[in-house]
Amino acid sequence: MFTLPSMDLGMDTRRTTRALATEAVHAGRDDLAGLGLHAPPIDLSTTYPSYDSRAEAARIDAFASTGAEPEGSPVYGRLGNPTVARFETALARLEGTGSAVAFASGMAALSAVLLVRGSMGLRHAVAVRPLYGCSDHLLTAGLLGSEVTWTDPAGVADALRPDTGLVLVETPANPTLAEIDLRAVAHACGSVPLLVDNTFATPVLQRPAEHGARLVLHSATKYLGGHGDVLAGVVACDEEFAGRLRQVRFATGGVLHPLAGYLLLRGLATLPVRVRAASAGAAELAGRLAVDPRVARVHYPGIGGAMVSFEVHGDPHEVIAGVRLITPAVSLGSVDSLIQHPASISHRIVDADDRREAGVSDRLLRLSVGLEDVEDLWADLDAALGERAGTPERPEGSARG
Repeated sequence: MFTLPSMDLGMDTRRTTRALATEAVHAGRDDLAGLGLHAPPIDLSTTYPSYDSRAEAARIDAFASTGAEPEGSPVYGRLGNPTVARFETALARLEGTGSAVAFASGMAALSAVLLVRGSMGLRHAVAVRPLYGCSDHLLTAGLLGSEVTWTDPAGVADALRPDTGLVLVETPANPTLAEIDLRAVAHACGSVPLLVDNTFATPVLQRPAEHGARLVLHSATKYLGGHGDVLAGVVACDEEFAGRLRQVRFATGGVLHPLAGYLLLRGLATLPVRVRAASAGAAELAGRLAVDPRVARVHYPGIGGAMVSFEVHGDPHEVIAGVRLITPAVSLGSVDSLIQHPASISHRIVDADDRREAGVSDRLLRLSVGLEDVEDLWADLDAALGERAGTPERPEGSARG
């Protein structure tokens, strides 16, 4: 539960707090009834008319100074868009932050964060593996002039330097689903901003800002969109940091298309329902895999969720080739189930030794469970895993690992 901005309700005794499921449906849409609309509009304009160039100059100066969204009518699509702003407002409400800034992809969002800190002379980052493979590569390769120190959660405080601008963690982690005590890590960060990649958990299962994170990153392509038809990223944060991110977005052009903003806002409305339904199926599959003799190990987080990772005794490539209902593809978080081999695709770009040290073995498979019937999913997995070494009893509960 979280509190809405104060409103003059007179004698109105209705609740001033809303459940997450209610916010998911209504956040970013509060003004629609007053506009005489029910569905959010899509504003595809790239530019907007203005007959007062002196006032426009003042607004541009204000944006250049603080990065605050210009008051009044929009100026230009690279500076901001009303449809995208609706999504940003809604996501900030769900994550419990003051603001959110959307980008063309999750990697564009992370790049913007690194550029903000680098522009302040804080180019060093501390990070905990595993992270998403491209995030790992961006840090390790120093493509934006950054330097990274890899550590475990207990070593964060000792890894900090005077020029440390950021601490990055992902929990549950991609692809091992390892979990981190966010409150402990946030305490270890001191005044250094903690960025948490919350893509796997979503605000339905975890709200990192409540545990001390200043920045919450999402590959919005995944659960926030939820249907495999939109590419986007977003950072939920306080308004001060959001202003700097908007300035970077304006300068680098990593803007989100308005249609993508519309699809994401629509996706948020069903986010709690989708995550909870898919999580129930994932827990059931994790339990069955945990007692299957063809499976060496199952990873399923204590927080729950719709992701399952498992290591097989046999050839993981044969499992990928053997599925028929489940789609063998990168990405995750869609209404349909996807499976992939991280060492070949999502984490291929990470050095092999670093990858294995982080727990990403060559026999690990990552399964994103969708909304299909769990019996159909299990029948597909069962066939893809090949001949049984024995017939295990069906477990009563789900596995944790």
